[in-house]
Amino acid sequence: MRVALLLSAAAVSVCGVAMPTAAGAARPSHARAPVVVELFTAQGCASCPQANLTLGKLVDRKDVLALTFPVDYWDYLGWRDTLAKPEFTERQRAYVARLKVREIYTPEVVVDGRKEARGLDQDRVDALIKAEQPAGGDMPSVRLQRGGARVEVRPSPSHRSVDVWLVRYDPQQQDVRVKTGDNKGKLVTQRNVVRELVKLGRISVHARGFTLPAAGREGLKTVVVVQGVRGGPILAVAQTD
Repeated sequence: MRVALLLSAAAVSVCGVAMPTAAGAARPSHARAPVVVELFTAQGCASCPQANLTLGKLVDRKDVLALTFPVDYWDYLGWRDTLAKPEFTERQRAYVARLKVREIYTPEVVVDGRKEARGLDQDRVDALIKAEQPAGGDMPSVRLQRGGARVEVRPSPSHRSVDVWLVRYDPQQQDVRVKTGDNKGKLVTQRNVVRELVKLGRISVHARGFTLPAAGREGLKTVVVVQGVRGGPILAVAQTD
């Protein structure tokens, strides 16, 4: 279970209370939190293009936050993934350890940091999304401030130690023509590709605020994810509207 807070870019929060701005009062949404669906994929993986298309069908769902994490461990097969980053591979490895997966693989889907499925098994992915429930009251709170320049996270009695992650993804479709390897000649299409992943820190017991670094490029969407330590379940999500 997790909780989400959606704020407009004009929203300003002080001491956990949204304050009115020139653009009007910011009102946090208490609708069902989006289910976070993470796809670990690679341009050099023969079965990944279809999984990319399957994830693409989830992008426009308002009850889902679909994210694509290109990984780099298939680069040795002959094609160097143009979007992969080692920190994405490390994130997947944390899930592999936490979820007791036999070995790291692609395409893999992780739903809310709680369950995983093969990226080509659309029925299981849909079932995992459907099985997720809205957050209860005793959950960490996360609030974006100053138009997304800062975030405040407050632990809960049941989740006193959490990791706070900054995720920035590109909402524009990415098309890459693979020139060598198993997908030679294929046009690989990906959506909501993560371009920046930064661990802001770990919080234990006390609330803490973080100033978010400036985005490395224009057009990226900003999301703050609060989850259990070392690849634990996703507990809260905040994103600009």
